[in-house]
Amino acid sequence: MSKALPSLLLAFFFFAFAFPASAEPTRVGNLVIETPWARASIGMSRPAAYVTIRNEGQTADILTGIETTVSAMPEVHKMEIKDGVSTMGPVGPLEIPANGSVTLAPGGLHVMLMKLQQPLTKGGQFSMTLIFKNAGRVDVSVPIYSVGASGPEQ
Repeated sequence: MSKALPSLLLAFFFFAFAFPASAEPTRVGNLVIETPWARASIGMSRPAAYVTIRNEGQTADILTGIETTVSAMPEVHKMEIKDGVSTMGPVGPLEIPANGSVTLAPGGLHVMLMKLQQPLTKGGQFSMTLIFKNAGRVDVSVPIYSVGASGPEQ
């Protein structure tokens, strides 16, 4: 047997299992929920979760609430920088426009996980329910990446 074969097998298994596969989008009615993810927390700090919501329908829908067992107070927040000053606060109900999308990502809209009930650990996951005016309740599984992650790790 070639000496290179064990190295090739080791490399295959490393790349096949070292990085989690991205989850399939969740479809409910005209909404498509894509790429949910969160950063690990530092202890009981306030981490954030992120997701993209596409609306393939002809009518807007509204994200009216969020529930998860890891946070007693999950809210959609928006971070903005004006005149060199960073501000952040809740946005309330979030419209998902007809034939459009809304991306919650670092540096903008995000789900702030306030009153954290347990630390979020890299490699773990948690369930989150997005509540829409028209589509109703949508459950998604949220993988947890490193504290400094800038997006889902492929």
